[in-house]
Amino acid sequence: MARLTRRRQPSPTVGFVGDERGATAVEVALIGIPLIAVLVAALQTAIIFFYDQAIQTVTTTAARQILTGSVQSQGLTQSQFQTVVCNAAAGIFPCSGLMVDVQSATSFSTLNTTSITPTYGSDGTVNNMNFNPGTQNAAVIVRVMYDWPVFGGPLGLGLANQSNGTRLMVGTAVFKTEPY
Repeated sequence: MARLTRRRQPSPTVGFVGDERGATAVEVALIGIPLIAVLVAALQTAIIFFYDQAIQTVTTTAARQILTGSVQSQGLTQSQFQTVVCNAAAGIFPCSGLMVDVQSATSFSTLNTTSITPTYGSDGTVNNMNFNPGTQNAAVIVRVMYDWPVFGGPLGLGLANQSNGTRLMVGTAVFKTEPY
C-alpha cells in the first residue's frame, strides 16, 4: 500500500520575503517622489530667476525716464509713471500687480534705501508706495515690485518670501538725475 504523505506548505511570510515581483514598482515609487520634487523645485527656481531679471530690466528701462528728467519735465503723476512702468513690462507682468516706489534725496547718503514691505488695504491695493522723482542732480531710488505666485506648495522649498505664499520680486535702480 502506498503511503500518502502530506506536503508541508511554506509559511506565508517566507513566500513574501523571498518574492521579488513588484520590487521595481516599489523602488520607482520610493525614488520617483523625491525626483519629481527636485524637478519641480528646479523649474520653479529657474522661472523665478528669469522673472527676477525681467523685473530688473523693467525697472532700469522705466527709471531711465526719471534719470533723463522726462518724468519731471512732463509733470507725470504716480499713476502716469505706473503706466510708463507697465509699458516697459510689455506684457511680462500684469499691470495691476506691479508696485512702484520712487524716492529722492539731495545726496546718496540721505537716500532711504531700507527694504520695503508692501502693506495692503482691504481692497487689495498697496498703501505704502511713494512717488518723488526729485529734481536735477537728485539721488533717486526706483523700486518696482511684483508678488509672484509660487506653485508646488511644500515642494516650493522656501521660495516664497511673503506671508501669503508668494515671492516678492524687486527690481531696483539707484542713480543721480542728469541736469535737464
